[in-house]
Amino acid sequence: MRKVHLLFPVLLLLALTGIQNKCYAQSEPVLYFCEKYTDDGEVGVSDRFTTGYLTVMVKSSTELGLTNCHIQLDLYNESTGKFDFYKKFDYKIDSDSKYVFFTKNEDSDMSFEKPGFYRVFLLNKKDKTVASALVQIVEK
Repeated sequence: MRKVHLLFPVLLLLALTGIQNKCYAQSEPVLYFCEKYTDDGEVGVSDRFTTGYLTVMVKSSTELGLTNCHIQLDLYNESTGKFDFYKKFDYKIDSDSKYVFFTKNEDSDMSFEKPGFYRVFLLNKKDKTVASALVQIVEK
């Protein structure tokens, strides 16, 4: 019984340390969506849109440290219960960026044509996840 009393505080400490690490795992940077980005800022921020073009926003309290990066879209496949690769776009940004938007340009259409749930990633040049979020697309 005495060993249990000594073991309990150690296990509690390990559990709390593990929970704390999980809480901070994806706190920065934040990826989210809007209809468009203008000189006045974000227009129509949401996590649910109709089919068409979107703008992907990324905000961080520290520099992202990226120059070449990618936005990848994966579409949820209801028949398999998994996300399938859908599209991937290349972008170049300033390495000291803390707040950046990714939108339609000559190299990418940033179009969500099919209704469904998308998992969207900001990836570094080695395809490691920097930030991610989910968005739902519905018919117009």
